Amino acid sequence: MKVAVLGAGAIGAYVGAALHRAEVEVHLIARGEHLQAIRRAGVRVLTPRGDFTAHPHATDDPTQVGPVDHVFLGLKANSYASAGPMIEPLLHGTTSIIAAQNGIPWWYFHGLKGPYEGYRIESVDPGGAVTTALPLHRAIGCVVYAATEIERPGVIRHLEGTRFSIGEPSGELSERCLAFSRAAVEGGLKCPVERDLRRDVWIKLMGNIAFNPISALARATMAGICRHDGTRELVVAMMRETVDVASRVGCDPGISIERRLRGAEKAGEHKTSTLQDLEKGKPLELDVLLAAVVELADLTGAEVPTLRAIHAVSDLLNENLVRAV
Repeated sequence: MKVAVLGAGAIGAYVGAALHRAEVEVHLIARGEHLQAIRRAGVRVLTPRGDFTAHPHATDDPTQVGPVDHVFLGLKANSYASAGPMIEPLLHGTTSIIAAQNGIPWWYFHGLKGPYEGYRIESVDPGGAVTTALPLHRAIGCVVYAATEIERPGVIRHLEGTRFSIGEPSGELSERCLAFSRAAVEGGLKCPVERDLRRDVWIKLMGNIAFNPISALARATMAGICRHDGTRELVVAMMRETVDVASRVGCDPGISIERRLRGAEKAGEHKTSTLQDLEKGKPLELDVLLAAVVELADLTGAEVPTLRAIHAVSDLLNENLVRAV
C-alpha cells in the first residue's frame, strides 16, 4: 500500500508515522521548518502509549511522489477548493481521498437516499470547487477522535485518543476502506469502518460547532467554557439546535447533550483548533462548522437563532483576521 499524506501537520504527521510503523509506503507532503526537521530526523511522536520515531519520505512536491492508493488529507477544509493541483499528481484510476475534516463534508449528500440526495452545500462546496478538486467517487470520510499538536518542527505531541473512524458515503464496507483500516490498526490506531459515518460527523460536530467559535470569541479553553454558567448555557443551546438540524436531514446522533458536555469537560484546559488558528493569525475554519449547519437549517426549515448569532460574530472576526493577513 502506498499512501500520501497531504498536509502533514499535527494530525497528518501522526497518522503518517503510525502507517509507516505498519510498513506502509508513506510520503509526507509538508513545508517549511517542519518539513526540514522531518527530512533530518524523521517524525518524533511523543505519546503516553510509548514514544517512537518514524522515517517516511517527506517532500513539498507531490510530483516526486506520483500516484498512490490513498491520499490522506490533513489540510483544513477551507483549503480543499484550492488543493486540486497538489492532489492531481497523486491520483491513479482508483486512488481514494480520505478527508480528515471537522464539520459537514462536501460529500455529505452524495449517495444519501432521501429528499436531499445529491444536494450540494454551497457554504462547504462553493460553486462545486471542492467537488472539482476532490471528486466524489474518490471520497472516503474520516472523523478524528484524536488530539495532537506540533510541539516543535518534526515533533508531534499526542495528547489523547487514537480513533479515526472512516466510511464510504454510500455506507458500503468497501475493500479500500477495510485495507486502510487494517494498516492503521497495525500501526497502533483505532480505525473502525462505519456503515453510517454521518452519525459520527454529527457527534463530533455537536462539540465543534459550539466550542470552536466560542473559544475564539472568548479566548477560552474547553474547560473554561464549561465552567462559566453563561457560556455553558450557550453551548447547550447550540447543541440543541444542531441536533434538530441533524434530525431533519435524517440523522440521529444518538448521544445526549449532557454526555457530550461531559466529554468536552474531560479535555480540560485544551485550546480548540480554532483558537490555536486565531492565535497564529490563520483563517478560521468556520464554514464547514457553522455556515453549513445554518444553510441546512434554511434548507429544512429549522429555527437556529443561537447558531445564527454566533455565526455572525465569528464570521466578522474571521473577516477581520483575513483582512489583517
